[in-house]
Amino acid sequence: MRLNSPLSETTGVGPKSFAYFDAAGLRTAENLINFLPRRYDDYSEVTRIIDLVPGKVAIRATVESVQTRRVKRNMAITTAVLVDKTSKVKAVWFNQPYRETQLKTGATFLFSGDFGMKYNSYQITSPSVEQVDDTDQSDSNDTSHALVPLYRRVKDVTPKLVRQTVEQLKPLIQFMPETLPETTISDQGLVSRSKALQMLHFPTKQEDIQQGRKRLAFEELFEMLLAAEMNKRENMKLDGWLIPFDQPTVKTFVDSLPFPLTNAQRRVAWQVLQDFEKSTPMNRLLQGDVGSGKTVVAGLVARQAAQSGLQTALLAPTEILASQHAKTLADLLEPQGVSVALLTGSVKPAARKGLLDALANGEIDIIIGTHALLQDSVNFHKLGLVIIDEQHRFGVKQRQTLMDKSSKMPHLLSMTATPIPRSLALTLYGELDISILDELPAGRQPITTKLWSPASTPAMYELVDREISSGRQVYVICPLIDDSDSSDKKSVEAEYRRLRNSVFGARNIGLLHGKMKPDEKQEVMQQFSDGKINILVSTTVVEVGVDVP
Repeated sequence: MRLNSPLSETTGVGPKSFAYFDAAGLRTAENLINFLPRRYDDYSEVTRIIDLVPGKVAIRATVESVQTRRVKRNMAITTAVLVDKTSKVKAVWFNQPYRETQLKTGATFLFSGDFGMKYNSYQITSPSVEQVDDTDQSDSNDTSHALVPLYRRVKDVTPKLVRQTVEQLKPLIQFMPETLPETTISDQGLVSRSKALQMLHFPTKQEDIQQGRKRLAFEELFEMLLAAEMNKRENMKLDGWLIPFDQPTVKTFVDSLPFPLTNAQRRVAWQVLQDFEKSTPMNRLLQGDVGSGKTVVAGLVARQAAQSGLQTALLAPTEILASQHAKTLADLLEPQGVSVALLTGSVKPAARKGLLDALANGEIDIIIGTHALLQDSVNFHKLGLVIIDEQHRFGVKQRQTLMDKSSKMPHLLSMTATPIPRSLALTLYGELDISILDELPAGRQPITTKLWSPASTPAMYELVDREISSGRQVYVICPLIDDSDSSDKKSVEAEYRRLRNSVFGARNIGLLHGKMKPDEKQEVMQQFSDGKINILVSTTVVEVGVDVP
């Protein structure tokens, strides 16, 4: 075997298994060596059933009985009674009907899972199962399977076959090429790459796993930072639009605002205006909480670009956000002779043609839009600045498509309301310069956070109802979309039905979650923004940037 040998050359991998490995991207020996366990079952401390306490446990037991019953069309529950010399315990699996066949063998197994009270009885929930050698009759502390690696499931390939195949590749792992300089490895106190892979596939103790993960994690971060630095150096070679600072234009814009800029807005705007004066294109990330004034900064720098005869494109993830930005920027800039337009999928063909012609002729200074801006039919006269709102919602290719619509590389300003720790930002956005709006405008209403116990729910509902009666609106945020028997988290659909059919039957209630179609989500958010919905029951997909006063 060599690193590039197909897995079909290993014992036990027949044509069908190889086809499934191949479909999962695991064609060669090297592919499988780099296919790391997602977690480990620790059987180094096996507990007698009589000594179990709530929490993560491992037991050695035989199966007294096992059965599977179907409770819904898409839900099967397998229940087994597990026995050792001291007592019995129930184990439950959800949607794993193959467990019934596996556990009917009468063999002895190691079980690892969470033990606790569920549905008024103690049970081990969805434990992992490992068959042990019947010749080993010891009652506990069986360390022959101390740390069992668990790999991401490969369709129709048993976890056991994955482990057996990796076992056959053990001699090859020592030939895995090194990717880091020797000095870096020694300076950082790391193990070699081949040693790290051995530790992760065949650990003998928890320290092996920690050391192996530390080495590969360092390597991944090292490569990301190196790539970011190389990207940054390549960007510095590009020819961008030089936009000279025009003080009267900026002063006129600032003086026209109905509010004073915060010190943070002034600082960030100045950083962008300084970038404009360089011959290389700006590549900057602007992070600021909702309401910190990112759109005003965007308007100020777009005004400066327009003064130099350059166009600005602002890309927003949803129509409602695009419309919101268009209204804000039109109110700020059109009185100063800057033309602002909106392009979304809802624009009718006739109006669309006129808008695209005006954009190509340079009659439009700033265009705000959704993914519609990325279409081939959209051409600019002189695109100098690209602003992307909620930049994590767009892929690299989508951003590049917009950047390619300019004869020179335009300046790029990415905006996000998602808080990004400095260390994470340097890793994920190493090629970007980072500006942070860390100050909210004056006069903002204070935010009150309060926890309510289940017993206080009626009082909370009364408060919510009074708020609605006074003209205010409510978000109800739930963690899941569908009901789940394996989780006690609240389902958004179940909560929506419950509130509509009981407590708030007289109120207008909306539903929003990630599985809805884009136009359905758009319609719900528009209704909420227009005040037609009193209560919006949603998952965390709810649009953070939407302005709902």
